[in-house]
Amino acid sequence: MLANYLIGIREGIEAALIISILVSYLVKLGERKHVSKIFLGVLAALIVAIGLGIALTEFAASAPANIEPAISGLTSLLAAVFVTWMIFWMAKQSRAMAGNLRGQIDTAVAKSGWSLATVAFLAVVREGVETSVLLWSSTKSTANDSSPVWGAVLGLLTAAVLGYFMYRGALKINLGLFFKVTGAFLIVVAAGILAYGIAELQEIGWLPFLLQHSYDLTTVIPSDSLADTILRGTVAFNNAPSWLQTIGWVGYAVPTALLFARAQKRK
Repeated sequence: MLANYLIGIREGIEAALIISILVSYLVKLGERKHVSKIFLGVLAALIVAIGLGIALTEFAASAPANIEPAISGLTSLLAAVFVTWMIFWMAKQSRAMAGNLRGQIDTAVAKSGWSLATVAFLAVVREGVETSVLLWSSTKSTANDSSPVWGAVLGLLTAAVLGYFMYRGALKINLGLFFKVTGAFLIVVAAGILAYGIAELQEIGWLPFLLQHSYDLTTVIPSDSLADTILRGTVAFNNAPSWLQTIGWVGYAVPTALLFARAQKRK
């Protein structure tokens, strides 16, 4: 639940920043009458993202027993790619984001008020699709109950409240520190999702090697115990992974963390 809460709040704040920039700039231009079109574009983006999440869930649920692990495994690998791209994109583009969005608004206002809905849709739908795939994969890798879903919902609601107060000027957040801390945490989450995807593909024989356990902590942290539930729900912990899962986890987490630290240092 905690992992999905942090995913929800991070992605939600990114989206809230985008919406805040769009609305603030429109108001500054004296085009307040077009603000509703911004929210129509945002609503359309949310519908696409929610629809994707529902489609993934329904497709996986109705797929044959031997196909469902393949879907979960491949989607988990895709989610690891998404979260990696998201972390580094935000670190690189955050300084130029406001200027780029304002330029798009200037162009849209010159063409048609309804072009603003397209600008808002394209700006937010990327965040929505990433969030949908990442949350679906994170939920599959951590638990099968509704707790991860509620974690994501609470994270998005928290982000919405924080975004509103930031827009009103009543709240200031050190966004650099926020994205640095959540980025580091998401690297650990993505590594766990990647390892889960490997396990699913090993289960159906697509990766039929290095199947032996690299370690087994089931006697120390039994499956479904409180500690196992907490660790699995936060960082997709596995108390008895295969060698390939461990290699995949370390092979992803270590170089990604080093590159992220270097990017933050340069920034």
